[in-house]
Amino acid sequence: MDSDVVIGLGWILLGLPVAFVLGWFASRFDLRQMRLENRQAPKAYFRGLNFLLNEQQDQAIDAFIEAVQNDPDTSELHFALGNLFRRRGEYERAVRVHQHLQNRGDLSRGDRDRAQHALALDYLKAGLLDRAEEALRRLEGTAYEEQARLALLAIYERSRDWQQAAAITERLTAAGQGDFTIRRAHYLCEQAVASSGTGDIDGALALLQQAAATAPGAPRPRIELALLERRRGRDEQAYEAILQLNEVAPPALPLVARALAETAIASGHAQQARELLTARYEASPSLDILDAIVALEQGTDDARGWYLRHLEREPSLVAAAKWLAGETLQHEGLHPPVQKALDHAAKPLLRYRCAACGFEAQQHFWQCPGCQTWDSYPPRRVEEL
Repeated sequence: MDSDVVIGLGWILLGLPVAFVLGWFASRFDLRQMRLENRQAPKAYFRGLNFLLNEQQDQAIDAFIEAVQNDPDTSELHFALGNLFRRRGEYERAVRVHQHLQNRGDLSRGDRDRAQHALALDYLKAGLLDRAEEALRRLEGTAYEEQARLALLAIYERSRDWQQAAAITERLTAAGQGDFTIRRAHYLCEQAVASSGTGDIDGALALLQQAAATAPGAPRPRIELALLERRRGRDEQAYEAILQLNEVAPPALPLVARALAETAIASGHAQQARELLTARYEASPSLDILDAIVALEQGTDDARGWYLRHLEREPSLVAAAKWLAGETLQHEGLHPPVQKALDHAAKPLLRYRCAACGFEAQQHFWQCPGCQTWDSYPPRRVEEL
């Protein structure tokens, strides 16, 4: 065998163990480095999670920042950090985190849409409605489309942009995301109230008629129509509108019971109104209907007797206070302070209460000022709930 070949084979035989040893050391070094990195990142992450579960948000943020620094390419840590900033009310920092995610070229389409949605929520929570609207509109055609539309609807309702709100509800309905018919009727009523306030009575009437046609079973269009006709001095038309209300939504009659009594007296339908209100009271006792009956019975011996009959049917501090207001006590000097105390105690019982959040108000609202829920106020006083 040639001597050069023998020498070459010898070097190969000597080099193989050396290469094996070097490869073994390299693999051990890489494995050790990988284990070290994997230990560092999860340790900070789980420490942050523990702080979060213990509602220690400041410490959780510090831990997540450390985790992000150890592994800056992990998008989940950025999302967690951004959401924490938003919950803390640090909206500028939340925006920066989510914008950083959007600017990353290696982000998947799903994570990019998620970052866009998170950014929209940052703007929404910060009260930057214009920026929130723009960010939400960019979510059309994504997995967050439905949530974005509902958020846009809340923005338009909050800013009282009823036409834009109606357009969103049409798209939601077309996509099978709910029935917004009654809410669209509310939007038309809101526009009618605004038109009436500026003196455009004909425009208001047209909008209310459209609202009644949009949601025939909704009580508000006919109530608003009756109130508008009454302000115009057209008692006959107001009375007819309330009769229509009683046909389509009788539980809402207490809201206009007093108006019914007054328009009935003015239009010569007092007896018919008395029979209607009495029948409704027997079916479902109501303080407002009771007051309307008493107003129709005014001047008769039986008028205030209705309050006593109500007290026999069910206990009521409000009815007791109203009955006592017309009584003559043996010790007349005691009547004013007793009456004042009863009226003061009964006043909170005359409020309306939102069934969704419990917000109480002296007047009935179609949309709760507290939680923004529609039709959450029952047409009954607190004492009757």
